[in-house]
Amino acid sequence: MFENEHPARRAALLSREYVQTHNREGWLGLYSEDASIEDPIGISPLDPEGKGHRGRAAREAFWDTFIAPVDISIEILHSYAAGLECANHIIISTTIDDGQGKRFLQKVQGIFTYEVNEAGELMALRGYWEVDDPDNSLTEL
Repeated sequence: MFENEHPARRAALLSREYVQTHNREGWLGLYSEDASIEDPIGISPLDPEGKGHRGRAAREAFWDTFIAPVDISIEILHSYAAGLECANHIIISTTIDDGQGKRFLQKVQGIFTYEVNEAGELMALRGYWEVDDPDNSLTEL
């Protein structure tokens, strides 16, 4: 669907692939040592201090807490690449099992940007989406 010759788009597509296939080491390996993740940007339940997740240990914790325990599907609606960055308009569908026999679906629509360095390593992943948007709430399956 999208050519992956652009280094930031390639990183974004690999990130999507690794998240959807639960490839932890592949996903962590996309990032430079001091890269940061802001998903979403600012203060949120995923980042109470609003400072992002910087460094390998923080990215590992982000994976283990927010990616590993759920099933995630990422649909890219549009992708725009320029310089060493890429911005994707996406829908993330997350299926969550509450451990009590109930399953929930959360769909998040937003813009996600991916910045790479000259080596093609991710320097920053930033998610522009609103936690309080009613369209992003959980629905029981």
